[in-house]
Amino acid sequence: AIDLLYWRDIKQTGIVFGSLLLLLFSLTQFSVVSVVAYLALAGLSATISFRIYKSVLQAVQKTDEGHPFKAYLEMEMNLSQDQIQKYTDCLQLYVNSTVKELRRLFLVQDLVDSLKFAVLMWLLTYVGALFNGLTLLIMAVVSMFTLPVVYDKYQAQIDQYLGLVRTHINTVVAK
Repeated sequence: AIDLLYWRDIKQTGIVFGSLLLLLFSLTQFSVVSVVAYLALAGLSATISFRIYKSVLQAVQKTDEGHPFKAYLEMEMNLSQDQIQKYTDCLQLYVNSTVKELRRLFLVQDLVDSLKFAVLMWLLTYVGALFNGLTLLIMAVVSMFTLPVVYDKYQAQIDQYLGLVRTHINTVVAK
């Protein structure tokens, strides 16, 4: 994932970044059901075409290579009981901690934390009024693929300006 975000393999990163943006922009225009159906149809069309192409090629060359996807069809793709148990335990732990924290915040166990949560929710109402979820997701994907590279390239200048901002904030807070 780090190699993708830092564009170390430009071809692979471009494919992933372009695919993600295409998917997200498609979701802004079409429903999720339509996008999933079109993607499934595109994938199915590609595999059917490749299978027919290989069958015709085998018939013309009179070879006996077999099914072009045989290796993938014979791959074992079952999750073991241990793997499923590990993932469900992790999910259970995450859900339980989230529910406990929300209960603590909504039932005002600590007044300061609940007020901070209320301010956060109030700020999110403004964010929600300005952007929808897909726009925020698009912005997050673009930021994930651009900010690490920009920071890597201009790290010295960015650190210098962040240091200035940090010292200014510290002086304001101290006053």
